[in-house]
Amino acid sequence: MIIFGTRGYLYQLAILTLVCGQCGNPAAHTLRKRVMKFTLFFVPLFPISTKYATQCTFCGAEQKLTKDQAEQLQAQAAGAPGAPAYGQPQQQPYRHPGA
Repeated sequence: MIIFGTRGYLYQLAILTLVCGQCGNPAAHTLRKRVMKFTLFFVPLFPISTKYATQCTFCGAEQKLTKDQAEQLQAQAAGAPGAPAYGQPQQQPYRHPGA
């Protein structure tokens, strides 16, 4: 008898402050990686699929990402120089109308 199947693993890669596309609030978003692995006799052997997503901590909305987008967001969270800025700024600087 051979016992095989799959098992899912969820990794939290980073936490970023972004403006949510669903609720419009500037909130923390968790960057997550979900890996599905093939198992043989309950031992995970190799990954079958890998998916990336961000989830808003305010409303719970989840947005799927590509691997490249996830890597760019992870680099942004680490503060890498030259990383593109994602999301929108939380507040616009106030300018006096006469200035």
